[in-house]
Amino acid sequence: MDRKIEKKTWTRKRILTLTGIVALAVLIGSSIMLTSGKSKLNVDTERITISEVKKGAFQEFIPVNGVVLPVTTIYLDAMEGGRVEEKLVEDGAVVAKGQPILRLSNTDLELSLVNQQTSVYNLLTQMQIARNAAQQNTTTKLNQMTDVDNALKEARRIYELNKTLYEQKAIGLQEFKQSENSYNYQLEKKKLTEQILNQDKSSNSQQIAQAQQSYNGSQTALNVMRKKVGDLIVRAPINGQLTSLDAEIGQSKNKGERLGQIDVLSGYKVRVDIDEHYLSRVVIGLMAETSFAGKTYKLKINKVYTQVTAGRFQVDMQFVDAVPDGIRRGQTMQIRLALSDETQALLLAKGGFYQQTGGNWVFKVSNNGGTAFRTDVQLGRQNPDYYEVLSGLQPGDKIVTSSYENYGTMQELVLKK
Repeated sequence: MDRKIEKKTWTRKRILTLTGIVALAVLIGSSIMLTSGKSKLNVDTERITISEVKKGAFQEFIPVNGVVLPVTTIYLDAMEGGRVEEKLVEDGAVVAKGQPILRLSNTDLELSLVNQQTSVYNLLTQMQIARNAAQQNTTTKLNQMTDVDNALKEARRIYELNKTLYEQKAIGLQEFKQSENSYNYQLEKKKLTEQILNQDKSSNSQQIAQAQQSYNGSQTALNVMRKKVGDLIVRAPINGQLTSLDAEIGQSKNKGERLGQIDVLSGYKVRVDIDEHYLSRVVIGLMAETSFAGKTYKLKINKVYTQVTAGRFQVDMQFVDAVPDGIRRGQTMQIRLALSDETQALLLAKGGFYQQTGGNWVFKVSNNGGTAFRTDVQLGRQNPDYYEVLSGLQPGDKIVTSSYENYGTMQELVLKK
């Protein structure tokens, strides 16, 4: 007898087909989730740095290095060239103003001095001879004037006598006219003699004045020459410490050549090199700080050298209130130069993240500390320790501040301990 065979509901083919459909649906769903959700990256917290945003005092400053220099330095140059004959003090010695330091010799200069002295003595002798000759000439003219005066008096006496006699008809007209002519002649002769005497006096005075002027000029030249020879002895222009003395016995030095320098020991300044990027912001009066022997000292910029060399410019700083004990010329000091006043601000510690984000966004740690998600921020000023937070963060927020170099375009970090 035939038996009815029932058809199976779940055949092998149907099961395989259904399994394929489910697997495809799972695959499609996973793809959708992966493409539509945020990209994540697992990060070990031991390999990153997390910093907390806090409110505190902020001051924009830059670290710079400065070299200690004397407050005043006077350079010692050779006023006259010559050969070094003697060193009277050694490098590093403390000298007083006018104290001899070096003795140079210059035979040409010394010979010129001798010749100038001889010229002055000859000119003085000639001037004395000329003065004596002028006095003798004046004496001769005065004697001649005396003779003229005497002859005029005699001619006047005879003229007046003959005039009286002529009026009395005692003598003739011829004799009277002769005495009159003689008197007029002597009168004109006296006038001429006086004129010559006055001209002679004026000429003598002019010659003597010219000779005196020439002598004074020669004497001035002699004094200058004596000073030039005196400059062969190099002396300290001020009180201070002699440094960088570059002179050895037997060495030849040219006029104007640098011999050394004298440092005034009344105080010190610090010369600082600064990157040209800050040239427009560095002005006289800016304050700075430095540490020495465990103490902090304040400095102030008192001079700015605007010339830029190799991308840097220089400023001079002076100590405010107190100068550190024990500092020495040439010593290097690390200085914090303030570019702004101290203000209250939100602070974020500096880190490597800035190189990838430019300060436009950060990874902010969630409240539970399990993740860190990308957050837009705005950062302002900075100093070697902190960035100033302008917007996007609040006090207490925790930020991943280490480098983001390996995070690519990730939107979220999963923090694993």
